[in-house]
Amino acid sequence: MPRPGQVKSSAVERLSDRIALGVLTRAFPPELVDEVVAECGRVEQRRRLLPARVVVYFVLAMCLFSGQGYEEVARLLTCGLENQRWEETWRVPSTAAIGRARLRLGPEPLKALFARVCRPVATETTTGAWYRGWRLVAVDGTTFDLPDTDANDAFFGRPGSSRGQRRGAYPQARMTAVVECGTHAVFAAEVGPLSVHETVLARRLFGRLAAGMLLLAGRGFVGFDLWRAAAASGADLLWRVKNSAVLPVVEPLDDGSYLSEIVAARDKNRRADPITVRVIEYTLDDGAAGTVYRLITTILDPQAAPAAELATLYAQRWEIETTLDEIKTHQGGPRLVLRSQHPAGVEQEIFAFLLVHHALRDLMYQAAQQAGRDPDRISFTRTLHVVRRHVTGQAALSPLPARPGPGTRPA
Repeated sequence: MPRPGQVKSSAVERLSDRIALGVLTRAFPPELVDEVVAECGRVEQRRRLLPARVVVYFVLAMCLFSGQGYEEVARLLTCGLENQRWEETWRVPSTAAIGRARLRLGPEPLKALFARVCRPVATETTTGAWYRGWRLVAVDGTTFDLPDTDANDAFFGRPGSSRGQRRGAYPQARMTAVVECGTHAVFAAEVGPLSVHETVLARRLFGRLAAGMLLLAGRGFVGFDLWRAAAASGADLLWRVKNSAVLPVVEPLDDGSYLSEIVAARDKNRRADPITVRVIEYTLDDGAAGTVYRLITTILDPQAAPAAELATLYAQRWEIETTLDEIKTHQGGPRLVLRSQHPAGVEQEIFAFLLVHHALRDLMYQAAQQAGRDPDRISFTRTLHVVRRHVTGQAALSPLPARPGPGTRPA
């Protein structure tokens, strides 16, 4: 019998109610995880050792502890739970059981969680996130090496060697993402086979753009149709173009830039249906001859954004390169090869990496706001190490109160 003021342990209390992962359960509360699992139709029909909520947190945990094996991640996730009293004795699931649970879950709940949570996080006072009222964002692509399985090879494909004689050692998945430059928060992403160009994936992301954003992109993204699709989102654009691009001077401007027109490759001879752009050309003194840069932008008024300022601003595009390095090299580890043996697991795992990164970056942003500092001045690697240490100490603490069973006296 419980003493007065005590709550009797419930026989129906679930393992999933006892899991806490510090920053991860803060960023992705259990109630939200349950919502997206239900929306995606992944609620289990019978009690399992690994219910869907636990599997979601397991996938997140394996992308936080990327150097650890499946069973060790499960131990970290449920540290201390083996000493608790349960309806059944808790045991760490086998690697095969975890693999089957991941396949049952699929990528949809992780993608839905990403869509619900991952947003730009900078406020008007965030240092380095803005230019004259525009929120700075950037788009770029990368690839992930995958386990060499027939399923991954058939779906994702693999690159050719540099000599064109042999294929690459690993299949690769392609990902294109949009990042908030000032905070490194990834808020849009698409994954596809290696044969799908990054610009094709990028077009699917433009629905996440909005008026008041300034989208930066490198030379690989310029194209008439892609430019038109990105501009239709309401965001402004500042993209680098190849020096060979034909950009006739339509009207010189006082700040050294000029108005020009771009047309679709199919209309180059007739120059039909042109789009007016503003061109900024400048040289960086990085060698004997220097590197010539050509930028085009939707901001046509030099008073709104002078050419010299836009030329300086373009360097912010490299923030997305740093973001991808954080995910792949620091969070994932040097020479990262994903764990997943099947295409659905690959997509699930990539979105889990993005979710964990977003949780870390949001934590860094909150710390920077409280200290009045630029989020870029806080070490990502140190934050990652701190979070990993704290997770193992918090895993046995419940983020939710125990669920009272029949006859339980309330406290």
